[in-house]
Amino acid sequence: MKMIKKNIALATGLLLMGSTASFAQSLADAKKAIDAEQYQKATAMLKTLVANQPKEGDNYFNLGKVYLLTDDIDSARAAFTNGTTADPKNALNYVGLGQADLAQNNATNAKTNFDKAIGLKAKDYSTYLAIGRAYIDQKNVDYAQALPNLQKADELDSKDKDPETFLALADYYAMQRKNTEAYPQYLRALDINPNLYRANVQIGKMYKDAYAFPEAETEIKKAIAADPNYGPAYRELAEAQMRWSDADPKNGAAKKAEALENMRKYLDLTDKSFDSRLRYAQFLVYAGDFATLEKEVATLNSPDPKNPKTFVVIRMRGYSAVENKNFEQGIKYMNELFGRTQDASRIIGSDYLYLGRAQQATGQDSLAFINIAKGVELDSTKVEELANIGAKYYQAQNFPKAAEVYSKVVKANSKNPNLAMAYYYLGAANYFTYAFASRDGKNPSKDILVKADTAFAGLVKLAPDYEVAYLFRARIGKNLDDAESSKKLAVPYYEKYIELVTVTKPEKAAASKTQLIEAYNYLGAVASATDKEKAKEYFNKVLALDPQNALALDNLKFLTAPATPAKKTPIKK
Repeated sequence: MKMIKKNIALATGLLLMGSTASFAQSLADAKKAIDAEQYQKATAMLKTLVANQPKEGDNYFNLGKVYLLTDDIDSARAAFTNGTTADPKNALNYVGLGQADLAQNNATNAKTNFDKAIGLKAKDYSTYLAIGRAYIDQKNVDYAQALPNLQKADELDSKDKDPETFLALADYYAMQRKNTEAYPQYLRALDINPNLYRANVQIGKMYKDAYAFPEAETEIKKAIAADPNYGPAYRELAEAQMRWSDADPKNGAAKKAEALENMRKYLDLTDKSFDSRLRYAQFLVYAGDFATLEKEVATLNSPDPKNPKTFVVIRMRGYSAVENKNFEQGIKYMNELFGRTQDASRIIGSDYLYLGRAQQATGQDSLAFINIAKGVELDSTKVEELANIGAKYYQAQNFPKAAEVYSKVVKANSKNPNLAMAYYYLGAANYFTYAFASRDGKNPSKDILVKADTAFAGLVKLAPDYEVAYLFRARIGKNLDDAESSKKLAVPYYEKYIELVTVTKPEKAAASKTQLIEAYNYLGAVASATDKEKAKEYFNKVLALDPQNALALDNLKFLTAPATPAKKTPIKK
């Protein structure tokens, strides 16, 4: 009987040992799934662990971490809170609560929770390691708070060095582009655990950020060679190759194709969760593959409709529709995006630009102008989008509207490489606004001419030898002169125009015959009041170009006629 009881006890002990080993392996598997960015798989595994081991605090902590990684802060906070109840002596769940506080910009509450964790496990390096990671695993990284905690973790972990400590320190430096400090820390982590593939990937990422693309590719491929199923390596490889394709136009198409293939491998190696598909979709935007993007985002729906990432999905639906010329659908999605009042602060310049572009394509020019102008206000690098609207108005001879648009183009970006052309169209649009209104008997304000002249003055500062600008300034000067007391405002501009066309660029003289005649006739008329010989010289230059020019002939006839007491006929301009 005793032997039977002994055997039963032995069997029970072996069973318990197996259960413990199974639990430990399962938690390790869950962590491996997290590292591989298989978040749905990790969540399911950890929920099972929580159910089977309800007193084990680490299960709750890792479950909460997965929720944080997927931006589900409410679920993360619930998991950490349950962890503090189930295992009150486990410090990590207080760290998790602190990290959730940081994610919600509550540094004070975070510090309180971190202090609780330290109070429980002040001599445990993992407490400080988790706190340090909490400070760097944020959108707004707090480097000042992170470093002392990571250094404390390194100090306390004096016996069995955890490679995660060195990985965290390396990440801390790498995130600040301090690659010299980061690199040896990654190597120390790999010395302890050569299978810590994330370290290889992060080294590759450093190379990528330094534009050392061949080295980045080599380093990341080390992780793939060791574990062909390690998804994050394919993602970073894809991103490095895409950046490489931009920097190397000769091999750009081939590298972009490789990048897209590797990003698809990344998606296949994850559990194709909403988050991994979202990242793939965002990569398609970067790659400019809007045809594939439109198909991908059509079925990309968050498991939680309130998920803030739904906003990003709607944005990509709108962008892809517009890029694929489905303009009506694009307007629908972009209006849906703008209708999300809870996300108003997340609207960016390109949102207005895409909506405006779709409106322009569907003939809604006024609305397009409003939205594209807003987009350029937020992102002045897109000023050409606004210039396109101005060009459309100019070509349609809607000069007042063209002037309004080009005024914004000029103001948007003083460093715009096409600023000279913007000045030209602004000046010309204002000039023709005045000219057409005068033609139609509307008595326009001469302030319009002043605006035109100011624009051409800006143009000649950028392009001093652009003869057309001087011709416009001369014509504007003629219109600004008072008929009774002319200030001869056009004189210096006609003189400069003649110099540029006949001396500086003589090859343009033949094509500028009409404009030269205009300039010579005006200057001859002005000179006739003070210097008749100079006036005759100008009119003879007109006749050299056009022997039958009536204005020059009439004025020369007047200048050469003998003086009589009769009333003189004025010189004709």
